[in-house]
Amino acid sequence: MTYMKREHIATKIRDAFVTAALQAYEDAGIQGLCAEGRWEAAVSAMQSVDVTDLLDKTNAPPP
Repeated sequence: MTYMKREHIATKIRDAFVTAALQAYEDAGIQGLCAEGRWEAAVSAMQSVDVTDLLDKTNAPPP
C-alpha cells in the first residue's frame, strides 16, 4: 500500500465519521434533544460506522 493510498483511506474514514456525527447531531436536534443528547447521538453514530466496509471499498481494485 503506497503512502497516497493510505492517505486516501484515512481521508475516507475521517469523512465517514464526520458525516455520521453531523447527520446524527442534526437529526437529534430536529427531534428536540438537548445539546448533551445531540452529542450522545453523534458519538453513537460514530461508533456505528462500519470501518471494515470502508476499508474493503477503498482496497477494491478500480473498475
